[in-house]
Amino acid sequence: MLTTNRRCFWMIAGLGLAVISSSRGEPEPLRHEAIVDAPVDQVWGAFTTKAGLESWMAAKVEIELRVGGKMRTRYAADGTLGDAQTIENMILSFEPERMISIRVTKCPEGFPYTKVIQSMWSVVRFEDLGANRTRFTVTSMGFGDDEESKKMREHFDKGNAWTVEKLRAKFARGDGEQKTAD
Repeated sequence: MLTTNRRCFWMIAGLGLAVISSSRGEPEPLRHEAIVDAPVDQVWGAFTTKAGLESWMAAKVEIELRVGGKMRTRYAADGTLGDAQTIENMILSFEPERMISIRVTKCPEGFPYTKVIQSMWSVVRFEDLGANRTRFTVTSMGFGDDEESKKMREHFDKGNAWTVEKLRAKFARGDGEQKTAD
């Protein structure tokens, strides 16, 4: 559980982001969340390890969990990791089992928003709700008001919703360890 001081910090930080976004006229952050029926350590592992990500999201994964590290994913099993269809994110920051922030540094070939994606980043939060449940939240920011940014926002609205639902479904169908009721 978050301590009172930590809750205050995140609340103030969140308000600060909202004020900065509002003062620059940027659109509101894009936010998707789900309650996952698994303890936070399992949900964290599913998102921050090679085996975890390959179990529900991408066919091929490399992840170097450190600030400045890379998270490389290839959704299709054909081809090789590092080819033109690989997506590469840089890890901007993380707090184990609580938060990781990432920014796309390489788009797959044919991705139509290569210019505006340079200003976007995402923060993924893991909140321990107790009773072997975790709130999983993906927040993407850095969208502009131009047409290309609006289209990219629509793309990530669908993509992030897919990601959140896919992770929720992974544990809903019992792929995680057995859960016990409190």
